[in-house]
Amino acid sequence: TTLINQPPTLFRQYKKKKIMSAAAARRRKQLAARKASEGEDSVSTQLKKLLATEEDMDEASAYEALQLAQSQVRKKYQAGDFGGCTNLAYEGSLSLLKKHRVSVASQLMDLLVEVLRETHTADSDDWVNRLVEIHKAHEAATADQPTGIETVRLHRLQRDWLLQCVSWSSDLGTIKYGSNRLQHVLAEQCWKLSELEEEIDEVMDLQVHAIQHMALAEQPDKIVEWLKTLPAPTEEETRAGHTCPPSMRESLLTRCLVLLCAMENLRDANKVLRGYIDTVEERKMKDLADSYTKKDDGLAPSHVIFGCMLLRICEKDERTGPLFSWLMRSFKREFDRMYSSTAVLGYTTKIGKSYFNIQPPPSMMNMMENMMGMMGGGGGGGAPAMNPAMMQAAMAQMQQGGMM
Repeated sequence: TTLINQPPTLFRQYKKKKIMSAAAARRRKQLAARKASEGEDSVSTQLKKLLATEEDMDEASAYEALQLAQSQVRKKYQAGDFGGCTNLAYEGSLSLLKKHRVSVASQLMDLLVEVLRETHTADSDDWVNRLVEIHKAHEAATADQPTGIETVRLHRLQRDWLLQCVSWSSDLGTIKYGSNRLQHVLAEQCWKLSELEEEIDEVMDLQVHAIQHMALAEQPDKIVEWLKTLPAPTEEETRAGHTCPPSMRESLLTRCLVLLCAMENLRDANKVLRGYIDTVEERKMKDLADSYTKKDDGLAPSHVIFGCMLLRICEKDERTGPLFSWLMRSFKREFDRMYSSTAVLGYTTKIGKSYFNIQPPPSMMNMMENMMGMMGGGGGGGAPAMNPAMMQAAMAQMQQGGMM
């Protein structure tokens, strides 16, 4: 028998129950939709619960929070909630760092920069402040860790993350090579890491990058402060025709000056050189200048005198192009023995083109553009003969400029 054939009272009860069930289903759907729109589903609720705890988080809970945060960030991204996904990645990264889960946080930090780029989020003061805040939280979380393999690994990851931040800022911001503040913290991270590394090549590479990024951050005083901590050049490093690399202190000075000139920032180049002469260089400038013109004193060309000449020449007009070309040839032996000399050659090529309209060959032009794009750095024997007239003119220019 069917309900139609049943007593009317029973049929009415069934119909009412069916209507109530449909209404309850609709209500449940509405509540679910509202919770979803507010991000209040079970996943986000659990994530908030994990991140809200004020106690240090164990490793299992940290990885659970990471997985939940990653899924929620992707969900918001796919739903077009770009502000929500970037904010969640930022808040989650900061929370994990404050709970001293640095290794786990680094994975969410990478996702943050990835979604900033994918959502075309513009570089702004607010986002730069947030990224710097994350870096400071990373510093606080790693401050008490003993030096070891794991600590070095975490600092390498942080260096790589800051490189990503600078790249994002360069591509989506208004400053050519990225935010000065981000360049500053990246430079400091490179220098800090150089003090932890043990391989000499790795230390040199990190110091080179630290100086270059600090130059891009336009912080000449900090560069001088770092150079002051390095050893003075040895007798072997200043001997004419030396086969060893120049001292790291002088190499970094020259690389910094050449880079700043290539960027057409003569203001900071002069500040670095003046600060170096006043607080770092221990030898007398007159003795170094006199030695530069001599062929028989057994000393290689002085880096600081080269820097003085380079700046004075760049401050003139295109007519000093021949003097610039001679200066590059006379210092070529020192350039060739510097660490990563190819990058320095790219910077000098840029200087010749920008200041003196010296057109490099096409292959050199490509190298120069690549070197500059990656930043978003002669003694006796084979040195060419010095031109006395050009040398005297250069010395006169330096004396007039007050650098000697």
